[in-house]
Amino acid sequence: MRVAIPKASVQDLGHKAIVTMLAGTAMIAALLVGWYGGGYYLLPLTERPFHPQHAAWRPAGEVGIRLGLAALTLFVGLYLYPLRKRVKRIQRIGRTRNWLNIHVLLGLTVPVIVTYHSSLKLHGLAGMAYWIMMAIVASGIVGRYLYAQIPRSVTASEISLRELQDEVDSLSLELHSQQLFAKDDLTRVLELPSAKEVASMPLWSAMVAMASLDLRRPWRVAALRRRVISPGERWLTLGGLRPSSHQDLENIIDAISHQSWLTSKILFLNRAGEVFHLWHIVHRPFSYSFLLLVAIHIAMVMLMGYF
Repeated sequence: MRVAIPKASVQDLGHKAIVTMLAGTAMIAALLVGWYGGGYYLLPLTERPFHPQHAAWRPAGEVGIRLGLAALTLFVGLYLYPLRKRVKRIQRIGRTRNWLNIHVLLGLTVPVIVTYHSSLKLHGLAGMAYWIMMAIVASGIVGRYLYAQIPRSVTASEISLRELQDEVDSLSLELHSQQLFAKDDLTRVLELPSAKEVASMPLWSAMVAMASLDLRRPWRVAALRRRVISPGERWLTLGGLRPSSHQDLENIIDAISHQSWLTSKILFLNRAGEVFHLWHIVHRPFSYSFLLLVAIHIAMVMLMGYF
């Protein structure tokens, strides 16, 4: 018997495999650099010139320059994602979400390499560029979180909202018919602020509330799971954070968790869109200012004869 696998599913699996492989490679490389250069990096700046690895591991040394070139190469790769948004020919290649995942991976890898390259000599122009880079990384993490919260267009937003609400209603009926958990137990997990409260929140407060709900959800679900499983299973499930061996229980737990997530997404949909719009205003200037500082840094290195 042959089972037809959707083409999109095969592409997603292939993309996940590639991202996992690249992330694993980056992590191993970062650990190896830290292992071999740790003795040098951990020394105070005043003692490093006397270390036998100083000539190679300083920013202008053989290893330091190679790390800088690696960071520059990946840094250029970061701008392929925004370039794709503007060039129609590139838009035909792959899916936007996949490009974004690679963009995020590069955005998390570059700061690690730059940190090694700088050997934490964060003074003057290099120090300014470094902290701007870290601000970009922080805003990028926030942006990726917001990206997952909102549809990509007004039409998609309206359709998604209806679909999400229909799914929530279906889950509500399913949870109402289950007899494992009392109504009060479910109320604690599904407890959310009212739509009026969310609408009146300042944007920063709405962002904090949205993230807080997402962070607390696994712990609330774990508390539900602990009500049913035995003391021994609590150890095996890490206090209820991991799934148990009871399939009926896990089906209900999944429905509860999914409804909580869907309801929260519906509630904060408009506010997430507002924050995402402001995020673009902040993220882009930081990105282009860092690009300018990198260009100045490279020009100075070449003029001074380090490369």
